[in-house]
Amino acid sequence: MKTSASGHARLAFAGSMLVFGTIGLLRRFIDLPSAVIACFRGLLGCVLLLLLQRLRGRKPDLAALRRYLPALLISGGMIGFNWMLLFEAYRYTTIAVATLCYYMAPVLLIAFSPLLFKEKLTGRQIVCVLLAALGMVLVSGVLDGGGLDDGAMTGIALALGSAVLYALITAVNRKYLGPVDAYDKTIVQLGAAGLVLVPYLLLTGGFAGLRVTPLSAGLMLLVSLTHTAIPYALYFGAMVRLPTQTVALMSYLDPITALLLSALVLHESLTPAGLVLGATLLSELWERKNPS
Repeated sequence: MKTSASGHARLAFAGSMLVFGTIGLLRRFIDLPSAVIACFRGLLGCVLLLLLQRLRGRKPDLAALRRYLPALLISGGMIGFNWMLLFEAYRYTTIAVATLCYYMAPVLLIAFSPLLFKEKLTGRQIVCVLLAALGMVLVSGVLDGGGLDDGAMTGIALALGSAVLYALITAVNRKYLGPVDAYDKTIVQLGAAGLVLVPYLLLTGGFAGLRVTPLSAGLMLLVSLTHTAIPYALYFGAMVRLPTQTVALMSYLDPITALLLSALVLHESLTPAGLVLGATLLSELWERKNPS
């Protein structure tokens, strides 16, 4: 039974990662500021997930939500700014570079899992982390002799900032929000993610002169449902049933998907990504061969 539950959690987590991996490509076709996209993604995702809950006939566990409300609001606010930074990174650099720099987050999670979650870090996991980090450094181009222009450096910095937030979000959810129902948790966090950006947009004039084309509106609705409401519920529900290292290493399915799409659709470079892919596959194949 435990093995089956773990298998379902892995499948749900992998599915959410594969979906997240396509959002960078969609962002290229949404003609709106990044903060606006992040704001409406959170608010629409929250509303859509509430409707799905109503259709399923489920009521929220208000007692649990009240008990964990501070952690829910803090992590939700971090989600909003996490999205905004990542979407801005996509504007300044390639999807491959932004996504792989963003996925320093799993490296941070694995490195600090012994301190945060009292989980033992094995030599195999250390090797996988180093390979993944090396792959991201090569893809970023920071070792190129010609250096990086200001735009690329800005994109890398934004993606790394988003990575730090991603690691913090995952840590908060694993350490403090495990008892909260995945759907209830996601509804509150998505709502907080959208609401925290409203005052930011008002103060910076982000809503001024906003024009939404039919294509952008349709893609925003798609992103809010299929790339936010449903996959985040799967993501948060699965992560609390898996070891931190498994969560971190399986998270590389997202950048691998993004890399493949950017290479196939946008013809971006794919070459060094094999190190990231190899690190992930090595860990997961080892897990299957030597289950705990």
